[in-house]
Amino acid sequence: MVDTLPTRHTGPASNARRSVPDVPGTAPAAARRSRRHGALPPLVSVLLALTAWYAVSYLVLSEDRRFLLPPPHRVLTHSLLDPLTLGTMLRALAVTAQVALLGLFLAAVLGVAAAVLMSQSRAIERVVYPYAVVLQVVPVLAIVPLIGLWFGYGLPARTIVCVLIAFFPVVSMTLFGLQSVDRDLHDLFTLGRAGRWRRLLSLQLPAALPSVITSLRTAAGLSVTGAVIGDMFFAQGQAGIGTLLDTYRARLQSEDLIAAILLAALLGVAVFSVFTVVQRL
Repeated sequence: MVDTLPTRHTGPASNARRSVPDVPGTAPAAARRSRRHGALPPLVSVLLALTAWYAVSYLVLSEDRRFLLPPPHRVLTHSLLDPLTLGTMLRALAVTAQVALLGLFLAAVLGVAAAVLMSQSRAIERVVYPYAVVLQVVPVLAIVPLIGLWFGYGLPARTIVCVLIAFFPVVSMTLFGLQSVDRDLHDLFTLGRAGRWRRLLSLQLPAALPSVITSLRTAAGLSVTGAVIGDMFFAQGQAGIGTLLDTYRARLQSEDLIAAILLAALLGVAVFSVFTVVQRL
């Protein structure tokens, strides 16, 4: 009996068919082209910003006033490439990062806990939520002197400033996530006779996780801002990047001032980017 089933070719011809290179218009080639085009706008924007910076330094400011905005290459050579100056800034930046991360952690713990309590009791929400709103709308600079009188002028006061600034986004967005669970899912848990805590742990918290991560991404940038503000007002203890900013401003060290601002901005971008990656995962 003759076997009429088709045979699978595994020779060079088959391998050649499987290893056909990508041609324009196919998905892999289009993806690579999209990545290249996606990196182009940020590069162009950076070049335009540097061009505008040079234009202001050399065309707008006279030579005797150029210290107000020194050109980028002076900031690079006089500050960022000077080992002594850069080392001082990095040590101060490490102190600011430590305060910002500690404040973010405390704000996350307190904010999620408060949101969970408010989601379980309407009475607690009516009592607690207005205070969270007050913390958001009152300028933090208005209560900084009071924080200094109560808690001193060291690292604890700086951390409290971070918590106050980062607390409200965590509370509001986490509470929104907990209260936005589909009503049909609640009915399903009711049919299963699930208790309050079972419903919270198995339904509400998992459903609210995207909102929690988004709130942490927002609070991360605010925490860095709070750490820099705390450095500027509470100068006791280890110097943070905000302390150096205030010192450089008083001494008219424009190159060092701009370099410190850039490092502080990079810290905020780095923390924000970490939570952006976590949110995508």
